[in-house]
Amino acid sequence: MKSPGYVDLQINGYAGIDFNQDELTLDQLQHVCATLEQDGVAGILATVITDSVPAMRARIERLVRLRHEDPAIENMVWGIHIEGPFISPVPGYVGAHPREHASQATWDAMAMLLDAAEGLTRIVTLAPEQDPGQVVTRKLARQNIIVAAGHTNASLDQLNACIDQGLSLFTHLGNGCPMQMHRHDNIIQRALSRADALYFSFIADGAHVPFFALRNYLKIAGLERSVVVTDAISAAGCGPGRFRLGGQTIDVGDDGVPRALDNSHLVGSGTPMNRMAQNLAEHLGLTPGEIAWLTRHNPLQLLNSAEPPSGILPVSASTTPA
Repeated sequence: MKSPGYVDLQINGYAGIDFNQDELTLDQLQHVCATLEQDGVAGILATVITDSVPAMRARIERLVRLRHEDPAIENMVWGIHIEGPFISPVPGYVGAHPREHASQATWDAMAMLLDAAEGLTRIVTLAPEQDPGQVVTRKLARQNIIVAAGHTNASLDQLNACIDQGLSLFTHLGNGCPMQMHRHDNIIQRALSRADALYFSFIADGAHVPFFALRNYLKIAGLERSVVVTDAISAAGCGPGRFRLGGQTIDVGDDGVPRALDNSHLVGSGTPMNRMAQNLAEHLGLTPGEIAWLTRHNPLQLLNSAEPPSGILPVSASTTPA
């Protein structure tokens, strides 16, 4: 019996195709969706990352327009994840996003991006310190859009203020932060201290978070509030080579890990979800039921809690952590 497919809430591209390019074609998106289906994926959120607001708006509009042209794309692309531009510009925290476009949140800019998505925005990732009055967080949450913290060095007070206004997810915990931080008072510890209120997403490729650390994070966060995402870029499933993410050129070596050309930081993931599921079994010893919890049940639960569009599958109560 074929098992239900994976649900990936953060994917920037796949199979050689970049969602953050300005010339994305119908054929390219059809190829991505067919390859995802072959790799066992049931649905994704296509992710558009930080750039100028007009550039982001145009890329979102293109994704939505192409989605409307093919039922197969509609079946695979369940919505849009807008990651940025309201993130920290501080080196380390900004990650692979272009620093010059990281900006403070305004509702006017946010509304332009939401309008481009035509009601398909499911997640917005922002830095709480970039939304000091929580206006954007509050308005997004009132529209049943999942608000996530990410690429942030928010203080605990700033994080709590956004949680009080509806923030409910932390994007790829353990990443989007510097390699070296305060040993205790750091964004990872602050986020985990609010495991009572947040879901957490993790990139399970072994490069973004070492597997021993991922095991620790999952114990604190709890399997019932944790989600595995690929954060895949165009390199996913392609092996070594040169690839693109928006305006950036990325180098993928023999280890399959995408890095900036100067090797200063990681740039998304090249690991498909089926390989991440294998990692969870091989390196963390998780059971098939626990893996399904992280790669399907919890993403669906999170989406369903925010009134998903038609096409998202119902959460099955039959799969629970072992």
